Parts: sequence; C-alpha cells; structure tokens
Amino acid sequence: MTKLLDEKAMGAKRMEGKVCVVTGAGQGIGRAAALRLAAEGGKLVVADRAEASARDTLKIITNAGGDALADFSDLSNSAGADTLMRKAKAQFGRVDVLVNVVGGTIWWQPFDKYTDEQVHRELERSLYPTLWCCRAAIGYMREQASGSIVNISSSITSGGLNRTPYAVSKGGVDVLTKTLAAEYGRYGIRVNAVAPGRTTIPDRVTHRRDLGHGVQAAPVESEADYYKETRTDRPNALQRTGTPAEQAAAIAFLASEDASYVTGHILDCSGGR
Repeated sequence: MTKLLDEKAMGAKRMEGKVCVVTGAGQGIGRAAALRLAAEGGKLVVADRAEASARDTLKIITNAGGDALADFSDLSNSAGADTLMRKAKAQFGRVDVLVNVVGGTIWWQPFDKYTDEQVHRELERSLYPTLWCCRAAIGYMREQASGSIVNISSSITSGGLNRTPYAVSKGGVDVLTKTLAAEYGRYGIRVNAVAPGRTTIPDRVTHRRDLGHGVQAAPVESEADYYKETRTDRPNALQRTGTPAEQAAAIAFLASEDASYVTGHILDCSGGR
C-alpha cells in the first residue's frame, strides 16, 4: 500500500486482516481514523451519510491499494445501524473493529434557551448513532468471540459552557462504554473510548448544522457570543489544538491488540485540558 499517513504514524500493521467499521468517516477524525486503520492493514467500511465525502475517503484508501467499501445509512436510527453492519458482514465475513465517530454540537447556547426539538436533535446526532451501532455490531462480535469498539466521547464531559445537550450525549457515550465493557468482556469484546479536546478539522465538508435529508438547522440568537465564551473556557496544557491524525493514533491503539488488556477506559486526548 502506498503512503496514507505521515511518517510518524507509519509502520505498524496491527489491523492486518481485521474488518474495521468507521462511522463519520467522510471528514475530520472519522476520515483520519479510517486512513490510519487502513494504513495498518485493515479492511475498511467507510460510513457517512454524506455520500460524496464518504466516496472521497473510499477513493483515498482504494487508490493506495486498500480494501474498502462505503455505506451511506442514516445512523440516527437502529435500522441504519443494522444495515451498516449487515453490509460489513456480507462483504468481509466478520466485524472486528467498530469506531463510532458520528457526533458534534449543532447549537451553542445556554441550556434554558434550547427548545425540545433542539435537545432531541443533539441527542440524535451525538448519542443515538453510537448506541445503535454498538448494539448492531455486538451480535456479530459475540458470535465470533472477539471484537474491539472505540467510541468517541469528548473532554466537555468534565465541564463546559453552552453545550449541555451535547455534553449529556457524550456523558451517555462514556456510560455506554463502561457498561458494555463490563457486560461483554466475557465474550472477548473490548469497549473503550477516546475523549478528544479541541481539534482542528481542515477537511470539513459537512457543516455542523446539516441535519440530513436536506434539512439545515437555523442559527440561534447571539450564538457567536456563546461560541466565543465556550472556546475561551479552558485552555489546555499544550497550548494548541489537536489534529485528526493525533486522535486517530489514540483510536488505533485502543482498537488494536496492543490494548488487549484495556477495556472500559476513557482515554483523554485533549492536550491536557
């Protein structure tokens, strides 16, 4: 396979022969994770409802000699998650690794200003895709008595401003990670999470307000001020933002057999926030 990543990330082949499903793989951390796992020898299922972005990621992998397919299911519902895992199993015969990246804040505002619909949308974006995909994948992993799930949490769960429904969603991801690890470890399934801090996304194509099906969320009053307050809330120890490749490196470790005795762990990757 030709070079997919910078030299710092190259060399390991920990995913050789493993089937890896990555959600939100059309851009940002999801794309970086898909490329990293492919560079390490994995067979990739690139999942993103933004079809053009998913195809771009697929093209990068296949042009480098990798084995991959794309899926565009809506993962906010269980049917979409079930379809995704069925396609992975049908194409490659198993599901070894699941990386749940789908998520992201839609609005920035104080909690009392959120409408019922906005709260629902935030949970639908940042909690349900992980919940449904874990359930859909675990059945296959249990049958084969092995598997590794890496969920994407957030450093905001330790405290943040103006994103309460998003923080609740990611807090739910943390609890899901720990409870599934306890419940399914006996079947050879490990479940961990990475909690990114502020990460620069240079390849963003799908705007955070894109709710799918051609629906764009309307901005909220004074959001620019709420956003600014959030972004200056708590600087990190390294005094910089992270990169998708740095998050992908943490994901790859937890997904791999290098972390064979690690489960139920939330790995902070925030630069010391």
